[in-house]
Amino acid sequence: MKTSFSPAQLADPDVRESEKILRSCVHCGFCTATCPTYVLLGDELDSPRGRIYLIKTMLEEGRPADEKTVKHLDRCLSCLSCMTTCPSDVHYMHLVDHARKHIEDTYRRPALDRYLRQLLAMVLPYPAIFRVALLNASMARPLAPLFKGTLRAMLELAPKGGPKPPSPVDRPQTHAARGPRRGRVALLAGCAQQVLAPEINEATIRLLTRHGVEVVIAEGAGCCGALTHHMGKEAAAHRSVKANIDAWLNEHRRDPLDAIVINASGCGTTVKDYGFMLREDEAYAEKAATVAALTRDITEYLATLDLAPSAAAPGTQEAARADLAVTYHSACSMQHGQKLTTQPKALLTAAGFSVKEPREGHLCCGSAGIYNIVQPEISKQLKARKVKNLERTRPDVIATGNIGCITQLRTGTDIPVCHTVELLDWATGGPKPAVLGRAERPLGATA
Repeated sequence: MKTSFSPAQLADPDVRESEKILRSCVHCGFCTATCPTYVLLGDELDSPRGRIYLIKTMLEEGRPADEKTVKHLDRCLSCLSCMTTCPSDVHYMHLVDHARKHIEDTYRRPALDRYLRQLLAMVLPYPAIFRVALLNASMARPLAPLFKGTLRAMLELAPKGGPKPPSPVDRPQTHAARGPRRGRVALLAGCAQQVLAPEINEATIRLLTRHGVEVVIAEGAGCCGALTHHMGKEAAAHRSVKANIDAWLNEHRRDPLDAIVINASGCGTTVKDYGFMLREDEAYAEKAATVAALTRDITEYLATLDLAPSAAAPGTQEAARADLAVTYHSACSMQHGQKLTTQPKALLTAAGFSVKEPREGHLCCGSAGIYNIVQPEISKQLKARKVKNLERTRPDVIATGNIGCITQLRTGTDIPVCHTVELLDWATGGPKPAVLGRAERPLGATA
């Protein structure tokens, strides 16, 4: 694509990077076939190609974002399906992130929208505050039908029983490996995940330590920065990023880490991009690149280990695992963001589960960070489409690797939904996932 940026504009490193991305786009339109919003709405401006045109015009003219541009960019899920489809390797993720920063810096949103986004940025990345907010939202949940739009969406997403109590495993500490130490990793405890589903970190730590891996929850690590980053709030995102880098590299210097393990694929996509995010920061560029290089999704790291499924006595509940139909939902951040498509399914199959995949597996479920709150109508349509395809496979359980997808899908189906790592933990001696019934350990297994 031809561009016409001035030398003064190209002196800005973000504009310079965006210009390179724009020039790589040939407007072939392959991306439209796999873009969830274009598939639903059929509007060219709600396709990657249309959004690229809007971004190009806005940046070239050097003007503040207008209402039309904001409307169509806000509808983008950042699912990155277009990047998987694109034959020209257009790095749409970096382009749309720059556009969102430009919107945040130059566009004054309506008061309610502005307040909502600021509220989400002040609540979601902080577990203690989020827990209190969820408690209040859960009590108000019965009133959800009285509202519409974002407020109704927030209430409907709140868990019926309120937030779960904090798990002791998420506090800064070192979880020792059982038996000879085979590896040492730092685990991102996360922010929303440890409030919504603390059992995911618990299962991850049990699984890793059972297989000889020491797990560190680093002092000072917190939110990965994705939530604020995708709202265009660069300063807040960079504060989170730098805090994590300092925390993990302090541990790495004390005793080298084999990996920084992430069990929420949305976070993993962001942490793996730390090197790019801080590329212009003299004090952090090299450190950010080191952290990004160390980062692995939990299934990516588990694939390097020799997981040992527990032996099952004939006739026991565990012997029926092979008959348990698991439909794997690949989160967008997993398959499109990190390009991890085989590891989770291979691990589940090796653990003895019968693994299925749904139709239209490339399309987003509609969660996408805060998307199901700020774009509830489109999100609900995508959820309904995704749930229909998942239910067609007639699974006993749906497995996925991202807390956002888990939360979204649980509001759309009665089929149990859990994290991939919970099933792998169960298969190797851990408790049965609570969503499958009464938690219990396999016969002969130890804690």
